[in-house]
Order: sequence, then C-alpha cells, then structure tokens
Amino acid sequence: MDGIQMKDKNNSHYFSKSPQSILKTYSISESLRGHLYIFKTSSGIFSYRKIDLGTKTFIRYMQIPPNNALLLDMGCGYGPIGIVLAKENPDSTVYMIDINSRAIWCARENVKINRVKNVKIFNNSYFDLIKSENLKFDGIYSNPPLKKGKKEFLNFCYLVPYYLKKGGTFQFVIRRTIGAKNIFEILSDTLSDMEIEIKLKRSGYWIFFLKKG
Repeated sequence: MDGIQMKDKNNSHYFSKSPQSILKTYSISESLRGHLYIFKTSSGIFSYRKIDLGTKTFIRYMQIPPNNALLLDMGCGYGPIGIVLAKENPDSTVYMIDINSRAIWCARENVKINRVKNVKIFNNSYFDLIKSENLKFDGIYSNPPLKKGKKEFLNFCYLVPYYLKKGGTFQFVIRRTIGAKNIFEILSDTLSDMEIEIKLKRSGYWIFFLKKG
C-alpha cells in the first residue's frame, strides 16, 4: 500500500516485518461497496487511522470474478481489499499476504469481526509462500508500497503472469504523482502476454487492469 504513515517515530516502516513502535490499537468503520465494515488497526501499519483514499477508490472500482474464483490480495495490510473480495464473492477463496506481522494480526481479527470465512492469511513476502504450491489465481489485487522502491515493485509485476490463470487479471492502484505513467509504459513494453489498460483515473490515482491472454 502506498500513502501516508509510511514511517513511525521509531523509524519503523509499515512494510517492516516486525514494527518497533509502541503498539496502539484503533477501530475504524467504513462503508465499502454498499456494506459497512469495521476494522481493527494498530500503530506500525499503513493508514491505521482511516482507510486511505487510494484503497477506497480501488475497492470501489475493482472487478471481482464470479463463482469459485481463487483470488490474492498481495500486501493486504489489515485487510480491507481482501475482506471486501471475500464478502462480495463468498464462493471464492481469497489469499491475503503481508510481511508486516502486526498487519497480519489485525487482518485475522478483521476477518472474524466482519464474518468472512473464505480467506487464508499468511505472514510472508510476495510469492515466497505459495510458489511451491503451483497455485494459479483468477485475480491478483494490490495497493503496492511503491515508496519501498519502484524497481522492487516492477520485479514483482514481472512474476505475476506465472501465478495467473489464462484470462486472470492483475489489478492495482498507484498514485499518479509517483510514476503511474512511467510504470504503464514499462509494463506495456515488458509484459507481452498481458493486456494492459488504465481502468480509471480519479482523485490523483490510477487503477491498472492487466489481463493474461
């Protein structure tokens, strides 16, 4: 996820595995796609006082496949994207992955609070945990931490096609001012087996939609 609250006062990034800031918990509520959700959050994770605008915009416009889809929320944070995916399509199985141990703790609590059961949550980095299982997803979703580095994000993008089914999609949101146009150009040049388009430009954010041919 990208946005505010990237680093706390103890110099701990929200994409750290084990944040060192003093643990403080919060509760926030938000109406997303016509349903009210309650999320437990904590210090040391991204956007813990409110759901950031990029994530809210993405959730509103992301496309969710029907039926028994296999979906992945990469960099799930405390879980709003993955939980909405699971709620909107209860026949799906949603994998939620994040490196931040506090974020994963909150995500597990939020799955219970919002009464979704069709999820699997893992404290790990990128595809490390699932590559040995030979999983192929119908959809991969992300609000990536671009301030961790554009090169690292692009390296992740290059791996995505290997984990998508034919016709599967990779959907993500990034802020226009931190290189959205450049990322679009790079991915268009390098991912020859993916159809790439910008689904939406709104409130300073671009929503990317990539489909595997």
